[in-house]
Amino acid sequence: MTAVLNFRLDGKKALVTGAARGLGKAIADGLAQSGATVYGTGRDSASATLISERYGTPPLLLDVTDIEATRRVVDSLMQASGGIDMLVNNAGVNVPRPAVQLTEEDWDTVFNTNLKGTFFLTTALARHWTEAGLSGAVVNIASQAGIVGIEERAAYGTSKAGLIHLTKILALEWAAAGIRVNAVAPTFVRTELTASTLSRPEWAAELLSRIPIGRFGEPEDIAGAVVFLLSDAASLITGHTLAIDGGYTIR
Repeated sequence: MTAVLNFRLDGKKALVTGAARGLGKAIADGLAQSGATVYGTGRDSASATLISERYGTPPLLLDVTDIEATRRVVDSLMQASGGIDMLVNNAGVNVPRPAVQLTEEDWDTVFNTNLKGTFFLTTALARHWTEAGLSGAVVNIASQAGIVGIEERAAYGTSKAGLIHLTKILALEWAAAGIRVNAVAPTFVRTELTASTLSRPEWAAELLSRIPIGRFGEPEDIAGAVVFLLSDAASLITGHTLAIDGGYTIR
């Protein structure tokens, strides 16, 4: 008998960073709709409370750039929840400026969140998994800007390129432990993060002309791919970055 593909996440527990709005909210909603219990982080108490009320789990206040706080939150959550099975590293920032206008503070702001914070959060959780002999699955939210060059994305694109490579290295190191690590690389998606870019008519029209499918992404376009990569249907996939870009990176 042919096996039935299992895209469901019933009984699984997921941690999603930056789950209050935009991509994070859509991804968290998708995981919940697929049967997972969702724990989401917010950078302020209002966001953390909103997430808590939406998914019926305790509020998690976390700035991923605070490495010590990250470790404390992971340790506490692993104990209180009975174990987290999945991680979505969604929290991210962008400073869209021409390269010559970027300051050292801009660069550090982007890298501390998009790459450094993601690394230490992921390793904190993976340490629990490996010490307990548990399997796990991770999806990093990268970007097409980490695959191809895009104007005004020097810090952001470089951080996402680093995240794509980090995905490969962690997948390689942890495969034998039963931990899968993948990434998705979205095109421009209509969220708060891209509002300043897409509100510039001429620039938005130029970017849209580079997408063969002919539209920008919506948060739900990304959520489905993340659910798939975390599910058993993707059990043989690790170290991969899935471009969800309407064909932007074809050229």
